Amino acid sequence: MLASCAQAPSGEGGGPTPASSGAFPVTIDNCGQDVTLEKAPEEAITLNQGATEVALALGLEDRLAGTAYLDDQVAQQWRGAYDSVPVLAKEYPSQETFLEAEPDLAYASYASAFDAKSVGTRDELAAQKIPTYLSPFGCPDEKDQPEASFESAWTEIEDVATIFGVKDRGAQVVQEQEQALDDVRATSTGEGIDVLWYDSNTKTPFVGGGGGGPQLVLDAVGATNIFADLADSSWEEVSWEQVVAADPEVIVLADAAWSTAEEKIEYLENDPVLSELGAVQQTRYVTVPFAASTPGVRLVEGAQTVSEQLAQFEELGK
Repeated sequence: MLASCAQAPSGEGGGPTPASSGAFPVTIDNCGQDVTLEKAPEEAITLNQGATEVALALGLEDRLAGTAYLDDQVAQQWRGAYDSVPVLAKEYPSQETFLEAEPDLAYASYASAFDAKSVGTRDELAAQKIPTYLSPFGCPDEKDQPEASFESAWTEIEDVATIFGVKDRGAQVVQEQEQALDDVRATSTGEGIDVLWYDSNTKTPFVGGGGGGPQLVLDAVGATNIFADLADSSWEEVSWEQVVAADPEVIVLADAAWSTAEEKIEYLENDPVLSELGAVQQTRYVTVPFAASTPGVRLVEGAQTVSEQLAQFEELGK
């Protein structure tokens, strides 16, 4: 699974890559703000798993002063690197803990990281000479958010590579992901399979809609999202009655710390109505890490994971 991306690109001859190979200062237009760095960060803090994994994919663990807030387990290929970085908090660190680490960059996936009640707002941190970068998918103003696509996820990787002065690494990671995605599209047997993407919640299920990571993954493998008509939503609350009416052939289960795949299976199989769904009766489940269901460095992995597991249900395809 993305085997060629398991290790970050190394310098020529296999030795360490220089801390910075880009020209500084650099300015990035980020969520309607200009972020300027006079030099490449050496003590950055990542505040969400998505941000952490982008940094690890670029081989930047030696330039992280800390991380925070996992949604699930860090991808296997980066766990050794992740374990070498201090974890500042299970969720968001306090501003005191954050500042004690003396960061020279704060990088987050979600706007909630930059709240006055957590590490501080972006303006407050700028006043303290701490530049910030927020995933474009997390921009608080929707007009600043890009359309969900693999390409826009790769733009974030390229932005971060520019910020850290490792553009060549960023280009290599993107090239490897482009090839991996092409391979999925060429080989997947998911065409024509009707799928429910079940993220979380029991009373009113939170499902993958037609406008985000789940739809991108299902499009890549050729499967049909039963809630693709929710075109403006990455995720959306629906009713179980709608799910029963659609009668999906396969259920994709997001596996997250706050809602595990196992918990969702237990709920489905113990509910008197949902347990009668064909997908539940035949245990036609696909499990994907939550971090591989959102636009980011692991979205191609999500497509690979779903494609590989759908292969066991090849007879359903049309």
